Amino acid sequence: MLENINEKERVLLVGLDKGLRDFDLDASIKELEDLAKASGAEVVASISQRRLSEDPSTFIGSGKAEEIYAYCQDLDVDTVIFNDELSGSQVRNLEKIIDKKVLDRTTLILDIFAQRATSNEGKLQVKLAQLKYRLPRLSGSGHYLSRTGGGIGTRGPGEQKLETDRRHILKEIDNIEKKLAKVEKNRGVLRSKREKSSLPIVALAGYTNAGKSTLMNALIKEGPSKEHKEVFVKDMLFASLSTALRKAEFNNGSSFLLIDTVGFVSKLPTNLVEAFKSTLEEISYASVIVQVVDVLNDNIDLQIQTTNKILQELEIDDINIVYAFNKADGLEDCLNKSLLKQYQPSIFISAKNKTNLDQLLDLIYDNLPYKYTYAKMFFDFDNQDKLNYFIEKYGFKDLEYKSDGAYIKGQIDQEDYNKYKEFVIR
Repeated sequence: MLENINEKERVLLVGLDKGLRDFDLDASIKELEDLAKASGAEVVASISQRRLSEDPSTFIGSGKAEEIYAYCQDLDVDTVIFNDELSGSQVRNLEKIIDKKVLDRTTLILDIFAQRATSNEGKLQVKLAQLKYRLPRLSGSGHYLSRTGGGIGTRGPGEQKLETDRRHILKEIDNIEKKLAKVEKNRGVLRSKREKSSLPIVALAGYTNAGKSTLMNALIKEGPSKEHKEVFVKDMLFASLSTALRKAEFNNGSSFLLIDTVGFVSKLPTNLVEAFKSTLEEISYASVIVQVVDVLNDNIDLQIQTTNKILQELEIDDINIVYAFNKADGLEDCLNKSLLKQYQPSIFISAKNKTNLDQLLDLIYDNLPYKYTYAKMFFDFDNQDKLNYFIEKYGFKDLEYKSDGAYIKGQIDQEDYNKYKEFVIR
């Protein structure tokens, strides 16, 4: 337990290299370091071990665990965080040897989400993921999580509470799932209304802290109410867990809906993806996905591969993707131009400085499966069947009846525009 609660929790990071060709241990440890810092901890050191398979008892072997014990004593470490998911028995055995609190990457990420969740839905989703993850590990969480003083891994449902009654936990999981089902039902109603609006949907996806929310704010239509529409932005991992929906415009004046989703990270816990699945599935209703990539990150391919993997897990593989390499301001001479060839269609942008955003909008528009246009149309009383077709398909609210017929105006797809062009008056 920390003597001064204002002091940062001192952590030691541990990584295992199994010799996999497509795994970069240094990059993964750097990401783990960023996650630990995002949780409010101070990273004092990191160590790694190369072995082809994990030890079933201690993950890294008893000898390496003894070595970590010595490190912890020398460096005054409070907590040891492993870069992989540990079983309950592995946590228990490691804590006996190391005599420090032991956490895994999944617990760390869940802890960050618990800190960041602000909406009622977000809190329920994170709590559900925590409960499902901790349930099979009740006997292996170790005595450190039961101590007072808090720290990483202690946010959310209390550990002692988890140990008291497994049936209570299962009942709580069931209650949370029922509450989330109601939220999903309400989201479905709103989604059906959006579909009737005929506005194309553009979803922003990508790694956490890649600049998705900054890009959303940059694309929101300028106006006196813009400041009330802007989403929360901060230079930190998982700054926002809520899905935001805003209206924006293409360069030709036609409107579209812009969705910002929770950011991703490699090895995102399965329970967390499952808990946020209903939220993330909003992406599946998009006309185009803009994958926002931090071009300053040393592991661009990892960002893209991780995002694409999660999209595949959500069975989203038939939507056009536009790659927006963000934070490219001032780096024109040293940018990796081969990225534009490797990932197409793509563009370098700066959401912060609003660089190349018009070109990005054109790129998105060009990749819409259906083109949309704004039109004002008139139907005389002999063509009410066609009027009803447009009202039913697009849910037009701007409808005006006059002595000679009905006038409607709104956004329609290019196919309908061409087919019923005779009724277009503007």
